[in-house]
Amino acid sequence: MEYILKIAIVGLISGITGTGIGGLIAFFVDKNISHRLLSTILEFSAGLMTAVVCFELIPEAIKIAGLNLTMLGVILGLLVIILIDDLIKQLSIVKNTRGNSNLLRAGILVSIGLALHNLPEGFAVGSGFEASLSLGITLTIVIAIHDIPEGIAMALPMKIGGFSALKAFLITILSGVPMGLGALIGAALGHISQQFIAICLGFAGGAMLYVIFAELIPESKRIYLGRMSSMGNILGIVCGIIVTMLN
Repeated sequence: MEYILKIAIVGLISGITGTGIGGLIAFFVDKNISHRLLSTILEFSAGLMTAVVCFELIPEAIKIAGLNLTMLGVILGLLVIILIDDLIKQLSIVKNTRGNSNLLRAGILVSIGLALHNLPEGFAVGSGFEASLSLGITLTIVIAIHDIPEGIAMALPMKIGGFSALKAFLITILSGVPMGLGALIGAALGHISQQFIAICLGFAGGAMLYVIFAELIPESKRIYLGRMSSMGNILGIVCGIIVTMLN
């Protein structure tokens, strides 16, 4: 039991460290940032998340349990995040913000989507340690590294949207907590149901795709329509592919 708890703690530290490092951007970005730069960073984040979903989450889910269960997870993820989006629109915390309420909502949705993403990643860490110590350590380091740009994608919209730097940073850290829960479950169950993992991966992928194409990119285009933001999206996709190749 003590060993399982240690694995859970390692997973928790990995999750909050990666996203937390990315979330530090909230302390360095000014709310008066130029529209072109803001749009470019948003598109970069969107491109990076697109690559993670299309080249890591969904292919891995299909590999584990086939297309049908993966698509079921994607559809469920879309439906749930749409409901959450509608709920957030009604919250006074978004309505009464002094910043950009659309960006704030996008940042909150990104954090929810990536929290869902971190749960199955935690499964991988926990199962990896059950297989071998070296595999568990490798997975922990790799996941922490590729959580850094995801932390940026969360903290930036929330900071520009009206949250304080500290609040945006803390929410970013909290999104890494499910990694610890996933690691605990993965270590406790050892060979957890592959079908369940596939649905979780598909669910996270569907949620993230909605955030990318219904929130981040439309908001980026509303802020700035120039070519630079599109280049940021392309660069984000390329960097995302490189990050997924580290797994």
